[in-house]
Order: sequence, then structure tokens, then C-alpha cells
Amino acid sequence: MSTAKLSPAEIEELLPALPDWGLDKHKLFRHFVFENFIDAFGFMTQVALLAETMNHHPEWSNVYNRVEIYLTSHDVDGISERDFILARRIDSLL
Repeated sequence: MSTAKLSPAEIEELLPALPDWGLDKHKLFRHFVFENFIDAFGFMTQVALLAETMNHHPEWSNVYNRVEIYLTSHDVDGISERDFILARRIDSLL
């Protein structure tokens, strides 16, 4: 898995495979809405365990039933293949 920073063209090529994700400056992002706080928190717990196994951690926030996740690779100051892999794995938790 490459940790090299992806070019804007590479990001645009990969992004259609993640239809629910978007770009916010130099980060991939997705907003999630759940039935209630317990479901949102349970999802965050699953993401935390997944991120820890990859040693690649999201920036995120939670307010009641909403979770916002932002993915970026700080070591390359931008988006890398690792962000796309983590996004796909997060989607697979739903």
C-alpha cells in the first residue's frame, strides 16, 4: 500500500469508486447519519478498531446521531492510497 501523495488527477480518477465521499481541500470526507447516538457511537467504535489495525486514524466528530469523517495522510500532507483504502473499509462496516 503506497503512502505517496496522490496527484489531483489520481484523486479524481479514484473518487468515483467512493460515491458517498467527497473532497474538502486536501481531505476525503463523508457525513453519516444514524438512528440514534448509540448506533453512531457503535459505528465509531468499529471505525476506531479498523483504523488502529491500519495505523491510519481519521479526523472525525460526532454530534448525537451524526458522524463526520475526514481522511488525510499527514505524513505526505495530502491524500494517499491509504485514505482510499480506509474509506472503502469504513463503507464496508455499514
